[in-house]
Amino acid sequence: MLDKAIALPRTTKSLLILALDFILLPLALWAAIALRLDDWSYPVHFSWWVFLLPSFIATPIFIRFGLYRAVIRYIEDKAVLTIATAVSLALLGFIAAIQLFQISGIPRGSLVIFWLLAMAIIIASRFGARSILRKLAPLSKIRKTVLIYGAGSAGRQLAVALRTGQEYEPVGYVDDSAQQQGLQIGGLKVISNSQMLQWIELKKVDQVLLAIPSAPRSRQIDIVNQLEPLAVEVRILPGMAELVSGEVRLADAREVGVDELLGREPVPPNQELLARNIKGKSVMVTGAGGSIGSELCRQIVKNQPTHLVLYELSEFALYSIEQELSQFIREHALSIELHPVLGSVQNGLRLSAIMQRYGVQTVYHAAAYKHVPLVEYNITEGILNNAFGTRAAAAAAIDAGVEFFVLISTDKAVRPTNIMGASKRMAELALQAYALDPSVKTRFSMVRFGNVLGSSGSVVPLFRKQIAEGGPVKVTHPEINRFFMTIPEASQLVIQAGAMGGNGEVFVLDMGQPVRIVDLARRMIHLSGYTLRDDTNPNGDIAIVYSGLRPGEKLYEELLIGDNVSGTEHPRIMKANEQCLTLDELEQMIADLSIACVNNDSKYVIEVLQRCVAGFKPDHDVRDHLHDFS
Repeated sequence: MLDKAIALPRTTKSLLILALDFILLPLALWAAIALRLDDWSYPVHFSWWVFLLPSFIATPIFIRFGLYRAVIRYIEDKAVLTIATAVSLALLGFIAAIQLFQISGIPRGSLVIFWLLAMAIIIASRFGARSILRKLAPLSKIRKTVLIYGAGSAGRQLAVALRTGQEYEPVGYVDDSAQQQGLQIGGLKVISNSQMLQWIELKKVDQVLLAIPSAPRSRQIDIVNQLEPLAVEVRILPGMAELVSGEVRLADAREVGVDELLGREPVPPNQELLARNIKGKSVMVTGAGGSIGSELCRQIVKNQPTHLVLYELSEFALYSIEQELSQFIREHALSIELHPVLGSVQNGLRLSAIMQRYGVQTVYHAAAYKHVPLVEYNITEGILNNAFGTRAAAAAAIDAGVEFFVLISTDKAVRPTNIMGASKRMAELALQAYALDPSVKTRFSMVRFGNVLGSSGSVVPLFRKQIAEGGPVKVTHPEINRFFMTIPEASQLVIQAGAMGGNGEVFVLDMGQPVRIVDLARRMIHLSGYTLRDDTNPNGDIAIVYSGLRPGEKLYEELLIGDNVSGTEHPRIMKANEQCLTLDELEQMIADLSIACVNNDSKYVIEVLQRCVAGFKPDHDVRDHLHDFS
């Protein structure tokens, strides 16, 4: 019966509600008079049509206030105010009609009772129907049970948003405030953090939503760490800055971010260091459309240079970052001139001309091929882009009178086992050789760090995709570990390190403790709401499989070649003092590499790299596409 009523057209359902109100309002008036007079017999001292007056007066008012347009299932609590206003106006209209038609015999006290009864009838009919419809929702679709962490304004709004849909069923709140704990808010109990784990098992909670936008990131990370072993999906509402509209929606909740996955809070940047080589200057970023390059551009724009030159080989990547930055500049009314430039870093003449054209004072060189297995099979291109491209960019900077040149390097440059790492160490050696030349006025520095979570090729988006597909999650080796950092944190540290540069230093970012990739995969599986399937839990949801190390891949990475390291004015930035080549030695090596690249002689490329890159030990034979394997 109820299913048939729910299936009726909305117009028909609105007419049924209207008819119900039309019948109940006269009954409410009769009951009000009877209660006032304590006499339930029919009042014969005025005509029957008087009882219909409230219906004829109230119906147009109710229609005007939209009481028959609202979808009952999604009606909100604030509708009570609308109903109260509409009923009050209807009562005033009824009182006016009594005076107009000179109707006597209706006690004044009964009008107050009628107002209360009419309010109760209208409110009860709407919210009673809403309750029934929401109870029926799980019959047609299984709803996820949700526990909301945070019983404040954001949490309460989120609960209302969840209840209007058919996919989620909030079962309670968790709050750190002792004043909130034990309360019932909208029929949902508020529990403490210590009760949360038991509650999740008791209520079979599918998802925990963190609705504490004003809490520090460290607190959110603590909660994520606490929930991770439970295999419950965790989503997080953004911070207060993103919720300025005052409305909280389920769509605002995001997956656990990469910084929460790391389980640590980023160190706040030193604003003076961030602005030192940028504010009021003309700045260039090579590889401006890449993962690191684009984030560098975002950080640079916030520090207000006069010009920002976006130098990029990929047309689409350049277009994307230029559009994004242009919108940001317009929205914040910044006086920054953007110059999107297509070009290869191997084209030194074009680089020099562009630098001179826009008076570039600071260069952040992020252009590079970074994917280890791809460079293993494309050795010549890797060397030309990473080593020769950096040398060309550095020479162009010297020619154009650039003040500061910062190379974004990698931990894979330390005792490399792959071509990509060796090519990046060659890039470092080129800058160190130029820095030794007293005639060169440009100040060179290098910033070396490990993997960034969320970048192109990062394991995080790959693992997310594999988890969404039901697994398995593929890890190359059970013992492989990496240093990790978020893209914004790494970019801020790069800018700050470059601002501290004397000349020729290699700066190393403190990336915390290395993270085992298998632990990261396990953490992501659990925080997505799934259990790990392994020997101890054969009935789990998602398995982790080991695919074997990829070409050139190491079990662990290092950040320093030697032990000669010193601190800086920033707690997360260290300075390494490492041996390097003289300019004459570099030019000889570059000449040999150039011959090898022209001839596509991958074997000779590796021999040259082994002569000048300390600790370079390829872990395999040559794999280049054009190598002669005969």
